[in-house]
Amino acid sequence: MDEFDNITIADTKEETDKKCPQCGGVMDYDPASGNLKCPYCDYEEAIKVEKEQPHKAEELDFYKAEHTANHDWGVATKTVICKACGAESIYDALQTSAVCPFCGSNQVMEANDKDTIAPGGVVPFQISDKQASELFHRWIKKKWFCPKLAKDSAKPKRFKGIYLPYWTFDANTYTTYDGEYGIDHTRRDKDGNTHTRTDWHRTSGTHREFIDDELVLASKNHDMSMLRSLEPFDTENNKAYKPEYIAGFVAERYSLGLKDAWSKATNSIKEKLKRHISNEIESQHHADQVRNLRTQTEFRDITYKYLLLPIWVSNFKYNDQVYQFMVNGQTGKVADKTPVSVPKVVLTVIGIIVIIAILYYIGVF
Repeated sequence: MDEFDNITIADTKEETDKKCPQCGGVMDYDPASGNLKCPYCDYEEAIKVEKEQPHKAEELDFYKAEHTANHDWGVATKTVICKACGAESIYDALQTSAVCPFCGSNQVMEANDKDTIAPGGVVPFQISDKQASELFHRWIKKKWFCPKLAKDSAKPKRFKGIYLPYWTFDANTYTTYDGEYGIDHTRRDKDGNTHTRTDWHRTSGTHREFIDDELVLASKNHDMSMLRSLEPFDTENNKAYKPEYIAGFVAERYSLGLKDAWSKATNSIKEKLKRHISNEIESQHHADQVRNLRTQTEFRDITYKYLLLPIWVSNFKYNDQVYQFMVNGQTGKVADKTPVSVPKVVLTVIGIIVIIAILYYIGVF
């Protein structure tokens, strides 16, 4: 992105695929074992981590990002752009990419690679495509009004494993605040009616808090409410990036740069701090309410990580509109926005009317 335009791109390695030593097939990352696995002969091999390599993504100084960001993905990559939904995905250079994993469109084209930062860490898949399908089937069974087409789309072969780009931020915060807290006094009058009077008092103070892994989605192509319903991810349980962890999967390119992500993070952190300070005031003063709370926050020792987080995605088209559903690839949590089947709604309404009419006829009402 623009804040990293002056960084020199590191050389990428020539080896783009790990070949199976038994049959020569290309090996993929296996969520069940955490190893590389051959889909043809089931041969497995552990992912090697050198002693000098960190085991987790390192916290990087936010203000030195222009000089320390790493562009080496460890393998030759290519960027694929979907003309239909605008998603930009990063593939291994030898992978085929005829269909967009996000919207299912075949309007995809390869583009010249930009200076894309390589991730510092990966939260590997722990849920397989088969498990994702089973979890979604349980979820969607509860949705009577969902069309059959959506339910038929929740098959293992229809799920695509995708790593979404996220920035995380750590910071020490120092907040000064002032506001009012209220203590309620309740009494009953002679008629038994309840009346509450609130006494308001001024307050001010300071609040220090360490913010750990404030999560910001680095993509602009997805429904934020759906992705938020997939949270939380256990970002602490990440592994330092190695290309083997994303073998067989797709990694979306970030479209929200680091500086813009920090701007979003500060807004969400400030809202979080306000809630914490409000709770603190209520606890300290045994108060019932807090109002007119004004805060001023300083951020210090800001660090960031660029992580890839796992989701399973499937989609289907209904009435010329594409619908997505997702499964958290780490926890198995499900999120979707499914359409409503009009025939099912009509049948249900008719059924209710018939039942009411029968009950009325036999004199229940």
